[in-house]
Amino acid sequence: MASPSYRLAAADPDFLQGDDTRGLRLLLDYLKPELVLQRRGVAHTIVVFGSTRICEPAEARRRLDEACARLAEAGGPEAAPALAAKKAIAERIVARSVYYDVARDFCRLVAEASAGAERPTTLVMTGGGPGIMEAANRGAFDGGAESIGLNIALPHEQYPNPYVTPELCFQFHYFALRKLHFMQRARALVAFPGGYGTFDELFEVLTLVQTRVMRPIPIILVGEAFWRAAVDFDFLVAEGVIDREDRELFWFAESAQEIFDSLIAWERAVKGA
Repeated sequence: MASPSYRLAAADPDFLQGDDTRGLRLLLDYLKPELVLQRRGVAHTIVVFGSTRICEPAEARRRLDEACARLAEAGGPEAAPALAAKKAIAERIVARSVYYDVARDFCRLVAEASAGAERPTTLVMTGGGPGIMEAANRGAFDGGAESIGLNIALPHEQYPNPYVTPELCFQFHYFALRKLHFMQRARALVAFPGGYGTFDELFEVLTLVQTRVMRPIPIILVGEAFWRAAVDFDFLVAEGVIDREDRELFWFAESAQEIFDSLIAWERAVKGA
């Protein structure tokens, strides 16, 4: 009875974590959040992506002040080039921290738009982490609405931000299943400045829409200057690697109200078509 072979299969972690049961783990990674979302009546989501490193403005300024102090203590840029580089990055984060407020304000508008409904069927969904994701969940919280966070198990410790609705806070093992849940109920994608993770999710959606695997949805890139510097979409058109119409799969926005109004305009256009 002490032998591992005698354990119940569902209570045997060595068996469940083996290569041969990966298919079962994939199914469970999908099924648990799916059943919860169904029971909660979540029909649609507005997905918000963005950098984990873009914090709220007050915190960004605090970090910049700290970087300046450390650089001064070390004797300045020539004496400490690594600290000078960190200071330069901190300055960039301060400049980009405006997007924390934009994400927060936008998601508050989304939440307020559904105010009065006994249980809204459209909720904000993020990756559940810090930075822009925190701002989005926080905005929904400000507006009195629930919001969803899809966290991922990573080698380094990651915690969900405190504004995700606890009953809608999930953790995934597989990125693929997390992506599936991002898109399964998505009615819009709003992408703020970010790094590899943001680009990964954005281009996944652009590819799905471009290839007609997924119905068109609004894809809004917030911060035109950042996105035009990061990706030369016009160059891709000129090189012939994407069609001119593929450049029309998304548009730019700057403010929370601009994002919100463009989503309303899209919905009205779709209903009137």
